[in-house]
Amino acid sequence: MSAPAGGQGAGVSTVASVARLAEEHGVGVRDPVVLRDSFSLRIHLRPAPVVARVPTVTAFGRGRPEDALRRELEVASYLHGQGVPVVPPSGLLPPGPHARDGILVSFWTHVEHDPGHQVSPETAGRALAELHDALRGFPGELPRLGPVLDEPPRLLELLDGHLPGDVAARLRDAYAGLAERLAGRPARALHGDAHPGNLLATPAGLLWNDFEETMAGPVEWDLACLLRTTRLDGRAAVRAYGADPDDPGIRHFLAARALQGTLWMQLLAMRLPSEADAARTALEAWLRDPSGATR
Repeated sequence: MSAPAGGQGAGVSTVASVARLAEEHGVGVRDPVVLRDSFSLRIHLRPAPVVARVPTVTAFGRGRPEDALRRELEVASYLHGQGVPVVPPSGLLPPGPHARDGILVSFWTHVEHDPGHQVSPETAGRALAELHDALRGFPGELPRLGPVLDEPPRLLELLDGHLPGDVAARLRDAYAGLAERLAGRPARALHGDAHPGNLLATPAGLLWNDFEETMAGPVEWDLACLLRTTRLDGRAAVRAYGADPDDPGIRHFLAARALQGTLWMQLLAMRLPSEADAARTALEAWLRDPSGATR
């Protein structure tokens, strides 16, 4: 299995394709700039207040990446319509998802934010509780623990031959055990990647962002995402949410989050060799403690 496409040339051609698509919808693009190139490519289509999001590693690691983009747009649109503080899809052109020149793209409103802002644990926990309350009314269908249960087998297949055989076997066995333990739990709409890095500090206040992994599942999944963050005291954040960070019900979700993050980091390193050290560190940490209980 070949690695995800990458490199500067691919980025330049993608930016040009996205700019042409936006211009076809009446959005002038004179000075596009790449904001981030990691699991996806994010491009500010300056001077327009529009950010294009192009899945790269995630497109390779998901069987139907367009479905993830569509769900993200639907959930964010719903929340924005309810007055929930989220980064909304763009209103200057159809937000998508669009397919163009072999890539997928969605369009979002560009918001000025402070990437160095430190969200307090109390603020993060309360914000997640409020988001969960708002998501109760979402009328659409979401895959039950889709990114947790459906994506790891594909990631393991893509990583076949890129990891030592005994390590790959441990990862597969861990997934099989977790899939069995997580089946049948009560489910509700979740953010799916609810760490404080997805809370943007803007002049209008904190806005939730990045619903690409939105799903139906137990709230313990989002709490595990919060617990495992290194950006703040996750235990304090979970207490502010109104939950017990030592609740045994969270334990398997911590392990599932650790496995998910480890697999995606290995795939990211296949596209971006600069991430090889980080991927190696993540794998070594998982091998030492697959429970996900420590950071």
